[in-house]
Amino acid sequence: MVKNIIIGMLALALFVSLNFHLTRPEPKPVAPVVVTVPIPGPGVIQEPGPEPVAAPEPEPVAALDPRFVAFEAAFASSVDDPGLMGAAIGFSVLDSSGEVIYERNGDIAHIPASALKTLTTATALEVLGPDFRFETRLGVSAPDEKGISKGDLILIGGGDPMLSIADYQSWIEGLSKAGLTSVPGRVIGDGRHFPGSVFADFWNWGDIGNGYGSPVSGLNLEHNRFTVTLMPGASEGEQASVGAILPDLPGVEWKNESITGPAGSGDGIVIHGGERTGIMHLRGTVPIGGDMHVKGAVPDPEKFAAHHLRKTLLAAEILVGGAAVGAGELALKGEGMPVIGKELLVHRSPPLLEIVTSIHETSDNHETECLFQALALEAGMPPAEVVRTHWEGRGLDLSGWRMVDGSGLARADFITPRALARLQYLASTGPHGAAYVGSLLTAYGGALHFKAGAMSAVRSLTGLIESQSGEILSFAFIVNHYSEASSVEALQGELLGAMSVWGTEPVTEEPAAAEEAEEADEPE
Repeated sequence: MVKNIIIGMLALALFVSLNFHLTRPEPKPVAPVVVTVPIPGPGVIQEPGPEPVAAPEPEPVAALDPRFVAFEAAFASSVDDPGLMGAAIGFSVLDSSGEVIYERNGDIAHIPASALKTLTTATALEVLGPDFRFETRLGVSAPDEKGISKGDLILIGGGDPMLSIADYQSWIEGLSKAGLTSVPGRVIGDGRHFPGSVFADFWNWGDIGNGYGSPVSGLNLEHNRFTVTLMPGASEGEQASVGAILPDLPGVEWKNESITGPAGSGDGIVIHGGERTGIMHLRGTVPIGGDMHVKGAVPDPEKFAAHHLRKTLLAAEILVGGAAVGAGELALKGEGMPVIGKELLVHRSPPLLEIVTSIHETSDNHETECLFQALALEAGMPPAEVVRTHWEGRGLDLSGWRMVDGSGLARADFITPRALARLQYLASTGPHGAAYVGSLLTAYGGALHFKAGAMSAVRSLTGLIESQSGEILSFAFIVNHYSEASSVEALQGELLGAMSVWGTEPVTEEPAAAEEAEEADEPE
């Protein structure tokens, strides 16, 4: 299935049954008026007294507060929508002081998809700081007195998710000035900065060969992704063929089982790979009528990075005597990993705030997971524990929370809408609040700052919205197990409208839909 799905992320919506819990201010009780009439004694003529005064009936909250009318109307409109029947919905809205003003199922855990990314990005901003940078080091194992290598060229990753082939090309002049005219030995990529598997334990088998599920290594290049061109056959049912693969992928064979599908059927391809696999499987359909380009996940990031560094050096007429290998490959062969004897350069990533902004704009899983792993190294504990420790210390109740990756790609992640909404309040009012809010996508003329999430039968939206009354509301809503995306979209538009008029008279026109171009967590 496809990876860079253009989704109208602000067209997500939620359904709630009539029995879901609603939190709202209770009406102030009105004391009843009691009239005491004395009992007349024998032979006493009782003069008629005044008529008893009935206690006034308290007005219902919705009649007194039009803000609740808008929320109630939004949910009432979806009660009989067949596209939302059986869906699990959570919604929570907080006022400018962080107090819940309205919610439905706010304390029930839901699968959040990419909205969970805000928990990783907000933590990284507060723990690592907006100016934090990843570092990649390049050096030689056996320099002579002039700095010319007699051994291997070693590339040591520091977890940078943004390293590119263009960065390699920018290094050439500096390497020449450092005296590197040849590499007699190998080019070795070392990604051991992040321990363990390059794929998260709870990612699905159908995710880890596709571009949106690219691996996370201490050494990453081009987000550890490649693009494969697939060419349909002349008629439906014929086998499709494999064309160019860019950047090229060393040491991989292809098992192509893709076939030609109907015209206009879209990307129906799933790439099955795995950690350091030598075989990649292509399965699914390619629509007839033209070539299709599909992103895949590099199986061995260390070797991939070393291979393309070697190619860059050769293109610059710097001779390389040995092959490109990875530290993991050497370990499998029982060979030791050489160390840098002379450092030639240190490459620094963009500042963390730029990476966070990129994550919020593109919903990139790879970038997010690199931040998640960096948190673990910074604090010396598992990344989810870093998140829990930090935010519980800031007053966030994480009851009903589980975080097994940083990006929300895993369906084993869950969080309550109330916790996700309160995270937005805490992050926006925290030490780097302005940076966090500024990194989010915007809509409604800048009144809405948001992060959306989407994968099969999961939609989410969280962020902050300034109502027409000028109050900043923090919110989150999540829908799981719906059957019709259009039903979700319709309700979401109404909920955004309800938040936008908080503190004012309700409006009759729906706000214009805002769209977000985002890479989905996984295909619909």
